[in-house]
Amino acid sequence: MNKITNHLPTEELQAIDAAHHMHPFTAGGQLALRGARVITAAKGVTLTDSEGTEILDGMAGLWCVNIGYGREELADVAARQMRELPYYNTFFMTTHVPAIALSQKLAELAPDNLNQVFFAAGGSEANDTNIRLVRTYWTEKGKPSKQVIISRHNAYHGSSVGSASLGGMSAMHAQGGLPIPGIEYIDQPHWYAEGGEMNPQEFGLERARQLEAKIAELGEENVAAFIAEPVQGAGGVIIPPESYWPEIQRICDAHEILLIADEVITGFGRTGNWFGSETFAIRPDIMTIAKGLSSGYAPIGGSMVSDEVAEVMAGCEFNHGYTYSGHPVAAAVALENLRIMQEEKLVEKVQDVTAPYLKQKWEALGDHPFVGEARISGMMASLALTPDKGARAPFAAPSGTLGYMCRDRCFANKLIMRHVGDRMVIAPPLVITKSEIDTLIERATRSLDEAYAQAVADGLMVAG
Repeated sequence: MNKITNHLPTEELQAIDAAHHMHPFTAGGQLALRGARVITAAKGVTLTDSEGTEILDGMAGLWCVNIGYGREELADVAARQMRELPYYNTFFMTTHVPAIALSQKLAELAPDNLNQVFFAAGGSEANDTNIRLVRTYWTEKGKPSKQVIISRHNAYHGSSVGSASLGGMSAMHAQGGLPIPGIEYIDQPHWYAEGGEMNPQEFGLERARQLEAKIAELGEENVAAFIAEPVQGAGGVIIPPESYWPEIQRICDAHEILLIADEVITGFGRTGNWFGSETFAIRPDIMTIAKGLSSGYAPIGGSMVSDEVAEVMAGCEFNHGYTYSGHPVAAAVALENLRIMQEEKLVEKVQDVTAPYLKQKWEALGDHPFVGEARISGMMASLALTPDKGARAPFAAPSGTLGYMCRDRCFANKLIMRHVGDRMVIAPPLVITKSEIDTLIERATRSLDEAYAQAVADGLMVAG
């Protein structure tokens, strides 16, 4: 029998939650009727809910629990740091040992020219930092007109006012008066949905060259930076064609545009290297980090900054910062997380063992009649659901109808697999074993079978 921590009955917990807890990205009324899933414990890659059901977490929490749940070492470090120095700020010419040690470790792990970090409490804060950072940088360089930041449609860079403006998601921009001024967008490198008759390489170049066209439209003297995720995560695990990133890099270099790589999801082993920038040969001037930095055990993020940018910024007082920038407990937890990843050679295991194994199993799902595309980069992967494989066709039903149906079957089959529209995505903890990958694939296959049968029965296998 599963051990369940003592708590109120699930129905009572759900009622209290509905009465008092506003959830992110959620219609509260609908959730209150359905009742939230109450998670009470976790170990490794497995969650336990308030009914004692064990669920394989194929999303590593929210793309973040890279070393898996239940690592006592991180709890011990947090407790020790709380007793020694629970909090102090890094304002007013002050610092502390955890922030010093973590910044040194990050400089060691990051690409060669990224040797300084501005800490935040998460990715949204870090990307807000980046807006002010790049604009201040160019002002200090004597080019104050370089203010515009170019991003991509369907990108996700956070949900604060600034970071959601950097993102290109229309549903987010529809609320709260977004985007803020000074943000422009080009199209995403999503060949499956938008490539038409072009082959992936032609399409990758076409989408990259939209950046050059946008710079010409705005004027190079007005453009501060381009921001992008190496792989679009929340957009549906969109892996760009091989031609895309080399051309983006060429354009940024040629036009004196700072390149911001948002590595909140792709950092810390997710793509089989320490950073997605290594996987895709990107040379960022700024790199946004969070999530896997602490494996989600403590809220922390930051902006890794190139030597050249740091040198310019050192000449001014940057009037920016957060109460929890470099929080000592979060920094200590992150440092211990990175120690474990290095000592257990977790990134190497992903690259050499588990990611190739998952790739083989995952790409085989592309043969399923419900699936039009199976894509994977390291430990993040997606399936495009379709009524017509050959045409890469969307469904006639509103976007997300079939994805939501498949997600519900995954939950019923004890698997957390997320849907983004009609794409199914996973990003399991990096500690997942081959046998656990087998379980993930078995449950995913069963869920696809059931959702497909339901779609056929309901007459939903119709192209739009």
